[in-house]
Amino acid sequence: MRIKSILVSQPAPSESSPYLEIAKKEKIKIDFRPFIHVAGVDNKELRTQKIDLTQYTGIIFTSKNAVDHYFRLAEELRFSVPDTMRYICQSEAIANYLQKHIVYRKRKISFGEKNFADLAPLFKKFPSEKYLLPSSDVLGPEIPKTLDAANIEWTRAIMYRTVCSDLTDINIANYDMLIFFSPQGIKSLQQNFPDFKQENTKIGVFGPTTSAAAEEAGLKVDLMAPTKENPSMTMALEKYIKALHK
Repeated sequence: MRIKSILVSQPAPSESSPYLEIAKKEKIKIDFRPFIHVAGVDNKELRTQKIDLTQYTGIIFTSKNAVDHYFRLAEELRFSVPDTMRYICQSEAIANYLQKHIVYRKRKISFGEKNFADLAPLFKKFPSEKYLLPSSDVLGPEIPKTLDAANIEWTRAIMYRTVCSDLTDINIANYDMLIFFSPQGIKSLQQNFPDFKQENTKIGVFGPTTSAAAEEAGLKVDLMAPTKENPSMTMALEKYIKALHK
């Protein structure tokens, strides 16, 4: 079966995206639509979690969303974040993003390589801070595991949630292939299209948790990334389509 149309469950990329190269080369239509979006919690909900922003001397940021929602809620609660606040960021990109909200120079900012576990030496270096972890409603198991092992005082604050987008304007049957990047994306498919039957529709997934969610939803996974041979979804997709169109 030839693939003529693909729906990627992400926002439209820039003009130089490999997806657009694939579409051009293979003469197929690739559409983009986020299946999920982030919605911030309000300050009332934060209070029900018994979070008092004034009680913390350090903040742990795992994403740009966490940065934005922490400072949004601080503003809503009229909490002026002190210059003495220590920031531990999962990556350099997140640390640089802090400049959107604070004057970067002379602040206590540290960051890891990439994975959350890489932050362990920083917690060892600064063990006496009282840390707040702004997060979404979904938290990877390695985060609490690393924090507990570091033997530091930390509190999680759910400041935003990943929610299903409204996709009811889409005719899902128009696509030969659907590509997903998170278990929440699979959940959104089920919520928006409760009568969806896979039949000949090909399913591509990124990551083992997305694959597990797809299988749990009764979907057959046709394309999986990342793998050793295909570290990116676009690389895996290009090879898959070429093999299919031979």
